[in-house]
Amino acid sequence: MFQTTSPPSDWKGILKQLGPGLIISANIVGSGELILTTKVGADAGFALLWFIILGCMIKVFLQVELARYAITRGSSTLEALNSVPGPRIPGLRAWAFGWLWCWSIARKKTCKAQPPQDKGLSWLVWCWIVMFVATFFQLSGMVGSIAEVFQMGGLALPDAVWAFFITASCAALLFVGRYGFIEKFSTGMVAGFTLFTIASVFSLYWTDYGITAGNLAEGMQFHLPDKFTTAFAAFGIIGVGASELIYYPYWCLEKGYAKRIGPNDGTEAWQKRARGWIRVLQWDAWISMIVYTVATVAFYLLGAAVLHSQGLKVENKEMISTLSNLYQTSFGALGLGVFLVGATIVLYSTIFISTASNARLTADLLRIGNWVAADTETQRRRHIKTACVVLPALYFAFFMAVGQPLTLVLIGALAQALMLPFLCFAVLWFYYRRADERLSLALSTLRPGKVWMLFLWIASFLMASAGIYQLVEKLRENI
Repeated sequence: MFQTTSPPSDWKGILKQLGPGLIISANIVGSGELILTTKVGADAGFALLWFIILGCMIKVFLQVELARYAITRGSSTLEALNSVPGPRIPGLRAWAFGWLWCWSIARKKTCKAQPPQDKGLSWLVWCWIVMFVATFFQLSGMVGSIAEVFQMGGLALPDAVWAFFITASCAALLFVGRYGFIEKFSTGMVAGFTLFTIASVFSLYWTDYGITAGNLAEGMQFHLPDKFTTAFAAFGIIGVGASELIYYPYWCLEKGYAKRIGPNDGTEAWQKRARGWIRVLQWDAWISMIVYTVATVAFYLLGAAVLHSQGLKVENKEMISTLSNLYQTSFGALGLGVFLVGATIVLYSTIFISTASNARLTADLLRIGNWVAADTETQRRRHIKTACVVLPALYFAFFMAVGQPLTLVLIGALAQALMLPFLCFAVLWFYYRRADERLSLALSTLRPGKVWMLFLWIASFLMASAGIYQLVEKLRENI
């Protein structure tokens, strides 16, 4: 049900309407920053500071465009991806019918079942499904990392027990919570630890690992190391990763931006509301970009200044113990205690937000694939709650099967990085094909300006180039 509302006109009103970006920021400041960003710093020193900053800043243009598409049409990201032209692959119901038909022929029986009316899902949605499954590895790795934190804190229970407690508590909290609860819970969890991380960077000036102007100058020389796999994996999830780019429009819809704009009736009043709420959306995205960029840079500088200087490597074995040096160097024994609490908060918040987001995507996938009945909001909520229980169970199973936290995180990160070029293609197609040929005049007037499009092209080119680079590197390794 739409409840059209005029957008706020002053900065105080805009600030009251922010929220989706804060949720995404809470999701971002997790494995990407605490684990992979510090690993890049430990491996490369200060040399890739420019790369980390670039990786955070350029993706915001795609983030805004995907959300702009969603709130002006009231459609989800998967609906948008499913409209991209190209091959369509049958869904699960069609595959199930195919197996039933083959089984009937083998048994020399007549298959009485009727084939489903399934036009299939876009190839781009299936690419997302592959990445979606790969993120289970990433989140499973974070479950294992929290278990290591508890072990290091002296809570000596088997990893399986802690992993079960983490996933079960996440499922329970999400089962009873909605948007407002998720927004407040995630924002509060991350804010304190992020501020402490920034303070840790400045505290290094009173140690032997203080960051100098020469270190920062070295980090802005646009140099690439010989081994780039870890840095590329980090590029996939630092800032707004592929998952967050897809998550963000869902939280914008749940916040109510599209409902406040209302259905497109082609009037000037609708255009005015749409422009106003798009402005709120842009504020939300840019403020969140500043927050997660500052946090990401702080984690990277700690890794470069402390771990790289001491020759410490972030590996599967004793990963949490190694990362704790970031804070013990600045604050001693107090730093260790704060790290253990903070690492738990940051990693748990990412599991929490990713599960909430993935549950919404799962419900949406079931709907657009016509795999379940999801015609009403009540049915959608029921599917989301079910997914909030099933997904953590899958994380638990993945962790118990593999049990290597860093490896699990890298698998998910690489999959997200490889998805980025496809998202770039989709965003550009939405702009050039949909805006010029299929949209109403009212929607066409909401197109961004030339300067914005220039930066969107630059961001798309850089992200696609990174994806192609990784593909070539993997092919070389296997030849």
